[in-house]
Amino acid sequence: MKSQTSRRDFLKAASLGMAGLAIGSTASSHARAEVLPAPGPLKNAAPNDQIQLATIGMGIIGYIDTQTALQVPGVKLVAAADCYDSRLAHAKEVFGKDVFTTRKYEEILERPDVDAVIISVPDHWHSRIAMDAMQAGKAVYNEKPMVQDLEDGPQVIATQKKTGRVFQVGSQYASSILYAKANELYKSGAIGKLNLVEARNNRNSSIGAWQYSIPPDASPKTIDWERFLGDAPKRPFDPVRFFRWRNYRDYGTGIPGDLYVHLFTGIHRVLDSHGPSTIASTGGIRYWHDGRDVPDIMVGMCGYEESDTHPEFTVSLLTNFEDGSNSGSLFRFIGDEGAIEISYDSVTLTRAPRRDPGQYEVLQGYNSVRTWSEAVQKEFAKEWRAKQQRAVSPPMNESVTYKAPDGYDDRFDHFTYFFDSIRNGTPVREDAVYGLRAAAPALLTNTAYFEKRIVQWDPERMELKS
Repeated sequence: MKSQTSRRDFLKAASLGMAGLAIGSTASSHARAEVLPAPGPLKNAAPNDQIQLATIGMGIIGYIDTQTALQVPGVKLVAAADCYDSRLAHAKEVFGKDVFTTRKYEEILERPDVDAVIISVPDHWHSRIAMDAMQAGKAVYNEKPMVQDLEDGPQVIATQKKTGRVFQVGSQYASSILYAKANELYKSGAIGKLNLVEARNNRNSSIGAWQYSIPPDASPKTIDWERFLGDAPKRPFDPVRFFRWRNYRDYGTGIPGDLYVHLFTGIHRVLDSHGPSTIASTGGIRYWHDGRDVPDIMVGMCGYEESDTHPEFTVSLLTNFEDGSNSGSLFRFIGDEGAIEISYDSVTLTRAPRRDPGQYEVLQGYNSVRTWSEAVQKEFAKEWRAKQQRAVSPPMNESVTYKAPDGYDDRFDHFTYFFDSIRNGTPVREDAVYGLRAAAPALLTNTAYFEKRIVQWDPERMELKS
C-alpha cells in the first residue's frame, strides 16, 4: 500500500527529537479479513453410483470418520468390525440394525457388497489390514499414520500399485481449503524467503493425553484380546492397554504418530515438499506417570534441504500433554518478509517487509544511532537523506485473515475426494507415497528420541541414509 506520508512531512519528522532522529514510531498497519469460498455443492449420487462402506475399528476416530463419510451423498454403511462388543452394538444403535457386525475384519473383506473400507484401528494393524483390503479388491481410507513401522511403507505402496485400488491416508490437512490457501500465499512470495516453520499442539486435559475412560463391562468375554494383540508381544488381558493403546509402543506411535503426522502433512501441502533430511528430538514423561512408555512432552527439530519448491529451512515441533499455560495450537510459516499462520478455521498472512537500516534508524531514532554523538547523528541523517531519490515509506505491517466458511469441515472434504476417486478415477489427496512421506519423519522423531541420535533421511528415495 502506498504511504500517505509526503516527502516534506517525512523530512520534517526526521529532523525532530534526538539530534533530528528520535521521532517515535511511525510504523503503520493495515488489517482486513476475507471469507474463503466454500467448496462447490455436491450432487446426489445416482443409485448405481452408491458406495457400500464398512468401517474396521469403531473407536473414537472410527466413529467420527463413519459419521463424516455418511454425510457425503451416495454412501451407505453396510458393515462394521471391532474387537469390543459394545462398540458393535452401538454401531447398530446409531447406523441401523441391518449393519453387519463382526470381531473379524476378514469377514468384512469377504463380503461382495463392500466397496470401500475405513481402517481406524490401533497403529500396529494399519499396514496389514490396508494391504489385505486392497488385495481383496476394496478401496481403502487408512487412518494416519499410514504405518507403524517404517519398513512397511514400501510394501503398502507396492500393494497399491499392484492392485490398482483407490487408497487414501486419513490426514485431512491434505484436502483443507485453509492449507490450499496457505500454499497459494506461499507460492506468491507473500512472506519472502522461508526460514522457519513453527508448529505447536498442546493439550491440557486427560482425554487429550489419551486417558480414555474404561467401560464397566470390559472383560475377556466382551473383548477379543488376542485379536487386538495381533503381532504385538503377548500379554495377559489388560483393559487399560486396550482402551489407552496410544500410550504404548507395542500398539501406537506416541505423539509423533498421533499429532506430528498431521503437521508434516500440512507442511508438505503448503510447500509442496517431500520431507526433511535430518530429524532430532527430545522430551520425556513429565506428568502422566501412569505406566505409559511414550513421552507426554516432546520437541522435534527437523532440517529441510533446498528443493525446487522451497529454500533450506528448519521445523520446530512441540507437544505438551500438561500445558499449564494453556497455550493451545500454533502453526506458522515464517519468512524474512512475513508469516503465514494457520488455525483450525483461518489463515492469517502478516507482512512486515524488511527495510533499509538507515531508513529505520532515521524514522525510529534509537538502537545504534542513539549511542553516537549528536554531531555524528546529524551527519548520518544528512548523508542518508541525500542518498534517497524519493521518500521511503515507513514500515507497513499488513495483516490479512482468510476465514473458512461457517461449519467448514476438512475431514468431510477429504472423504469427498476419496469417494470421487472411487466413482470417477480422480486422484486422491493423500496417496500411499504422500502418506509415507508424512508418516516417516513422524516415526523417525520417535527413533531420534529413543535412540538419542540425529536421524538422516532421504525424502526423495524414502529411505534412511547410511
